[in-house]
Formats: sequence, structure tokens, C-alpha cells
Amino acid sequence: MSDRIRINLVEGSVAFCFSRDAAQSLRTAIDNLMEGMRAIATAKASGSQISPQAVMEYQHVGEVFLEVFCNPNIWPNPYAAKVLLTVRDESIRLTTEAELSRLIEDLNAFIDAP
Repeated sequence: MSDRIRINLVEGSVAFCFSRDAAQSLRTAIDNLMEGMRAIATAKASGSQISPQAVMEYQHVGEVFLEVFCNPNIWPNPYAAKVLLTVRDESIRLTTEAELSRLIEDLNAFIDAP
């Protein structure tokens, strides 16, 4: 069963049908991204060599195609990070940036909703 998720963007928002399982999968991908960002921050703080972290390239095909991309190596911290978000179906395609912290909030609200 799919519910509607609303993702708030820098200007405006986008809402589309999304399943709870897909939301959990996206949350797992974001958790892995955050681990990479923490590894970068820890290396910077200790002055040690920073090893490049893997980019997040999440894709989901359902009633719409959703792609979320983020390169953790270019952002100073998770609070400044943005993701490239693509939502499309047969009649429309939206590609824009979204703040990572806001995406996490929206995703958690969707997952925690009754």
C-alpha cells in the first residue's frame, strides 16, 4: 500500500505516492550516507587523511520514479548538505535540490505517521 509523502524543497514542495517499505529503504541509504559524512568529519577533526566516501544513489520505481543523489565528499557537514532529487512519471519530470536535513525530517514524519 502506498501513501503520499511530501518532500519540502528550498522553494515549494513535491508530493507523490510512496510505500512504507520504500521509505525504510531510503532511510537506510541516508543512514549509510550519514556514516560517510561522520567519517569525513572525524578525519578532518583529527587531522588524519580523509578517504573518499561513496556517493548515495538511491532509486525507487513505483507509481513514480524517485532518485536521490548526494556526494558526501563535497559538503562540510550534514547540516549544509543537499541532495539532487528527481521525481518523474510518464508525463512530468522534476529535478531539483533539497536540503538533506529537511529530507530526513520529511521522511521520518512519513514513516512515523499512523
